[in-house]
Amino acid sequence: MIVSTKAIVISKIKYKDNDLIVKCYTEAHGIVSFMVKGTLTSKKGKLKPAYFQPLSILQIQYDFKPSRGVQFFKTIGAEYHFKTMHTTVLKSTVVLFLAEILNMVFKEEEPNFVLFKYLETALIWFDTVPSDVTFHHKFLMGLTRFLGFSPEESNDHFPFFDLEGGAYQATPGGPYTISGDKLFLFKSILGTKFDTEYDKSIHPTQRRELLDMILLYFKLHLQGFKPPKSLVVLNQVFS
Repeated sequence: MIVSTKAIVISKIKYKDNDLIVKCYTEAHGIVSFMVKGTLTSKKGKLKPAYFQPLSILQIQYDFKPSRGVQFFKTIGAEYHFKTMHTTVLKSTVVLFLAEILNMVFKEEEPNFVLFKYLETALIWFDTVPSDVTFHHKFLMGLTRFLGFSPEESNDHFPFFDLEGGAYQATPGGPYTISGDKLFLFKSILGTKFDTEYDKSIHPTQRRELLDMILLYFKLHLQGFKPPKSLVVLNQVFS
């Protein structure tokens, strides 16, 4: 079955000497892996490595065979030409960080038009704004809605929030309950859309603390989730 669809590049790994295996989140089939032969050596090939930069948005065509572990591109092109996302240090660092997380959490993700639209819209918006030092915070919290563990926002007048239970509490309970300044930080990001202006006065230390809480929240709700290796570089760039 010949399929034409949009796709977002999640990861790529070198296979043998000259080939790539590219993992994409496609609008038509969800997560699909593709074999790209000879792209690392062929100068005349149509499938250039530049297409497969992290979180690139592509327009692709392939002959989909469900019984096959990897698919093969028939045609490929850029759906959106990013202007800043892969060329500025701050944004490219965020892109690598988010791509690593998506690669962890998208295992056998089924097609979901609303999720695809969220990813596409967020990435294009991030490319067009001068800078946003909390984009990755907002992006990740928005992603929880699609992964099934979005924090409960009712009873937000309670003085405690249980990261493990994902809800506000009137009394402390459990090792992952936050309150005070930590709760104020975490609460500031709940329900915030990625295109919402965020308080630029927040100190880098607070941004790091907030990100640590978000990653802990992911770890508590996703089996096998680990802090991305790119977190070290991200913290250096934003310090």
